[in-house]
Amino acid sequence: QVQLVESGGGSVQAGGSLRLSCAHSALTFSPYVTGWFRQAPGKERDFVATITWGGQSTDYADSVKGRFTISRDNAKNTVYLQMNSLKPEDTAVYYCAVARFARIASRSLGDYDYWGQGIQVTVSS
Repeated sequence: QVQLVESGGGSVQAGGSLRLSCAHSALTFSPYVTGWFRQAPGKERDFVATITWGGQSTDYADSVKGRFTISRDNAKNTVYLQMNSLKPEDTAVYYCAVARFARIASRSLGDYDYWGQGIQVTVSS
C-alpha cells in the first residue's frame, strides 16, 4: 500500500510563500515520477508541477512558472513544492501523486497511480 502524505499547507496573504512536502514510505519500485496537482472549489483537478526520479527534468503549469519550484530528496522519500509570490487564484487543495510507470515528466492525471489526501492552501488578498 503506497501512502502519500502532504504537509505544509495553510493560509497566507498574497505575495507570501509556503512550502509543501509530500512524504511517503519507501517504495518497492523505482524510478518513478512525482507530480503536484490542485483543485479549486467547483473546478477540475489541474496539473501544477512534476519532477522525474533523478530530478533532472521538471515541468510547470504556465500559471505557476517562475513562482513555484518542485524538488525532491530521494533519501528522505520526500518531494517539495516551494510556492512564492502566491496569488489568491492559487487557493486550492493541493495533491501530490506518483506515476509508477512514467519515465518522463508528465502533466497527465491519468499517468498517476497513487495520490495523497490533499492539503488546503488559502491565499487572501
